[in-house]
Amino acid sequence: MNDFVLTSDKVRETLANTLQIVFEVTDACNLRCEYCAYGSLYGNYDQRENRFLSLQTAICFIEYMERLWKNSKTLLMNNNVFVSFYGGEPLLNFPFIKEVVNYLKTKAFHRSFKFNMTTNAMLLDKHMDFLVDNSFELLISLDGNYENNSYRKLKNGLSSFERVTSNIDKLRYVYPDYFENHVSFNSVLHNRNTVIDILGFIKDKYGKVPDINEINDTGILVEKKDDFYRMYRNTYDSLFKNENYGEIEREMFLSCPTYHSAMLFLLHNSEFKYDSYNELLYGKNEKQRKLYTGTCIPFSRKVFVTVNGKIMPCERIGHHYELGFVDDKEVVVDFNSIAAKYNDYYQRMAPQCRMCKNQKDCVQCVFQIDGFERGNNQCFGFMNEVERKRFVQTQLNFFSRHPEAYSEIMNKVIMK
Repeated sequence: MNDFVLTSDKVRETLANTLQIVFEVTDACNLRCEYCAYGSLYGNYDQRENRFLSLQTAICFIEYMERLWKNSKTLLMNNNVFVSFYGGEPLLNFPFIKEVVNYLKTKAFHRSFKFNMTTNAMLLDKHMDFLVDNSFELLISLDGNYENNSYRKLKNGLSSFERVTSNIDKLRYVYPDYFENHVSFNSVLHNRNTVIDILGFIKDKYGKVPDINEINDTGILVEKKDDFYRMYRNTYDSLFKNENYGEIEREMFLSCPTYHSAMLFLLHNSEFKYDSYNELLYGKNEKQRKLYTGTCIPFSRKVFVTVNGKIMPCERIGHHYELGFVDDKEVVVDFNSIAAKYNDYYQRMAPQCRMCKNQKDCVQCVFQIDGFERGNNQCFGFMNEVERKRFVQTQLNFFSRHPEAYSEIMNKVIMK
């Protein structure tokens, strides 16, 4: 198996076929969450200056994408693209959101669009009619009950809990069908809650199973390490300390780390999973080139436009990894430069990856290696033969405990 080499044509193709366009509509926020990835703990993002992304910048980028869609010879048949609004708190720049949605709905494009947003719900009562009318998929951030949610503070230091839950309750009362079908929850795990706390509160109050994420552990300032570890809590530890963790696993499904790990294991190893009809009809290409690490090919999942006009492959990585730029007049994306940059990243990891026994199941994004831009290539997911066997046995033990999980994952995830 040869090493993977990314070409400029491949980068162009993946951008043309990206599944999601994410606009950081503002870096302003009406909360001051103590663990915020753009807060005082971190140093890998652009200075937050309460800026709003201009409508013309967004239109300039959308028109650039339309030219790619129009001229692409490899455009996939699935023509749905999610357009996502991100912050800061995106509803602080509601006029931008409204204008972008109206623009996309009134113009003819080679793609059709769906909309989603992550929000803290502080302004939900003011704008929920528009979100419902345009079928937004809404992800609401809430960490559990009053105490669980206490890191999510107003600017004056007071709790945001009452206002947020009041707005959520109003949305549920006024638009029950929309709430049932289009609203989900995202929670951050920390030292003031547990997986059980979060799941119990949100499921009991709203009938939903939330996504639960740990506090971001990359880009932490050296002088803030103690503050980070004071708040940090590990999902596995929080889950397995509960005597009923087996029931909780089943209830959380892919929101549970064990189910998620099992799902990835099937995606990477099942002989009954095919990436295309060509694979199904003509067999899998066992001689395909090896892509080192679990780093996504740029834009294969999404493209992220920051409030400062940086074009990024993802919103979860440091802003110093930008791949292009857009303003009100032009889009600058150098596909050759991007390909060369990624090939360098892959090759930096190659010596370690060639020795790793977990290549097939690697999920390590190089951008999540703390200090990667400064030359740190150490992958904490590296496995020797013994560690790989232990990993595989862990996945097999999971399916032994949950024999129904195989068909659930194959039918609900892989077959989708």
